[in-house]
Amino acid sequence: MALQPFALLPFALLIVLLAAVWPASTMAEPAARLRVFASVLPIQYFAQRVGGDDVEVEVMVLPGQSPATYEPRPQQVAALAQTDLYLRIGVPFEDAWMRRIRTANPRMEVLDLRDGLELRPMAAHHHNDTDATQAEPHAAPEHAPDHEHGQELDAHVWTSPRLARQMAVRIRERFSALDPEHADNYRQHQQAFDQELAALDAELDEQLRGLKQRAFLVYHPAWGYFADAYQLQQIPVEFEGKEPGARQLAALIEQAQALDIEAVVVQPQFDQRAAERVAQAIGGRLASVDPLSVNYAENLRALARVIAGQPTADDD
Repeated sequence: MALQPFALLPFALLIVLLAAVWPASTMAEPAARLRVFASVLPIQYFAQRVGGDDVEVEVMVLPGQSPATYEPRPQQVAALAQTDLYLRIGVPFEDAWMRRIRTANPRMEVLDLRDGLELRPMAAHHHNDTDATQAEPHAAPEHAPDHEHGQELDAHVWTSPRLARQMAVRIRERFSALDPEHADNYRQHQQAFDQELAALDAELDEQLRGLKQRAFLVYHPAWGYFADAYQLQQIPVEFEGKEPGARQLAALIEQAQALDIEAVVVQPQFDQRAAERVAQAIGGRLASVDPLSVNYAENLRALARVIAGQPTADDD
């Protein structure tokens, strides 16, 4: 007896349902990406360049925030529980939060990117010594403390492309150890990034090498490693980490006039009024350059243009 068409309908529906479910159940799940947290935006950028599509990188200090006063948000602390690797750089908020960051996920590895680098103390805040900001570098031991003999170490290591190249190598090595399957990808990405950083370094060196005026004013001394790389001198406006008083401001203006300084660099995380008064008093040029910008290469080019007295986007 021939089967009626309607009798086949439940069987046909079953075949359709199995066909829909079968690929989802048999296809291999995509490999989980490494989950990484970086302390600040430039380090997030380095990790993204090395990791490519195989790594998911989040950042702790969000755009517009200061690493000195930042407090992680609850959703960030929750995300840390699922993180494979934390990239530490030694910015101030980490001093207070590092133990809690580790507690949030004991299995999470922490890579201190300062290890093995030549660290410098934070620039001295003395306005009567033209050599005060030229600091003797210190080799960073493993898990370098943020203070050495009571002296605060400068965490802004990323502002030097030469140190950035070293950090990218260490990031690649740790990514490869945690995810050997994608080690070749990490190597290729890091090598391409290294070539870009080397070209950027050569470009900046060529631009700044012949300058007669090699000093520039900064409100907060965040550019020490950049200055060291290109034989420049940053002179901070802030005094002992605070806005200068009338006496310190007068001494700074006198120093700037004696050195014939024109560039006064500020960053959006700090009050700019003192720097504005200095710039006005010396007839200088006030420029905002953010060391925490994610636009790494262009940001360093912008600073070089300011120091060299060349037009910047702010001049348009």
